[in-house]
Amino acid sequence: MDWSPLWISLATSVTATAITLMAGLAAAVWRERRSGPALALVDGFFLLPLVLPPTVVGFLLLLLFGRNGPLGKLLVRWGATIVFSWPATVIAAAVVAFPLMYLTARAALEQVEPDLLQAARTLGASEWRVFREIALPLAWPGVLAGTILSFARALGEFGATLMIAGNIPGRTETIPIAIYFAVEADDLQRAFSWCAIDIVISLALLSGLYYWTRRQGLERSRRVAR
Repeated sequence: MDWSPLWISLATSVTATAITLMAGLAAAVWRERRSGPALALVDGFFLLPLVLPPTVVGFLLLLLFGRNGPLGKLLVRWGATIVFSWPATVIAAAVVAFPLMYLTARAALEQVEPDLLQAARTLGASEWRVFREIALPLAWPGVLAGTILSFARALGEFGATLMIAGNIPGRTETIPIAIYFAVEADDLQRAFSWCAIDIVISLALLSGLYYWTRRQGLERSRRVAR
């Protein structure tokens, strides 16, 4: 059995999750410090990949990174292309996973007590130090949950990846794509094997998240009881 879809999926998901963590956390911090009715449009834009069909997301990425797209033309000048390459799988996975990271990170930051942040500012702490030493440690459980959910979403990405990266064995063939083409070829045993592997990985991630959050809740309850 060719195991390349597993390694490609894991490499894609890890890289996409790292990108999503940085971008989603930065977007959540930026949004948390601002208010106003116009920012509802910003929220809508950030959450679009969550509600749009993955094929639509993939088509838009194809228009953006294709040879005739604005970013595609720029990359061609530098002698590089994104479409039908491994970086395309990372971009597709990061885009569809971004809303989950943004939502969970923003919700976690909203639960941080504002008085603690303001007290640090009055003592002369910079905004970066307030975020690094107070806001982020307190919001970390939610941020970690968003990271795990983003990884699971990136691992299961199919539609957008197929549109912009295609199905190139050994390069862009992820587990969901391998399942799809195995079914098309009537290779049900191979499709079932990849489904089982995907389910095991996803269950392990979600079970780990459940037990970790449960443990955190028990520790908070013990601290309150003391």
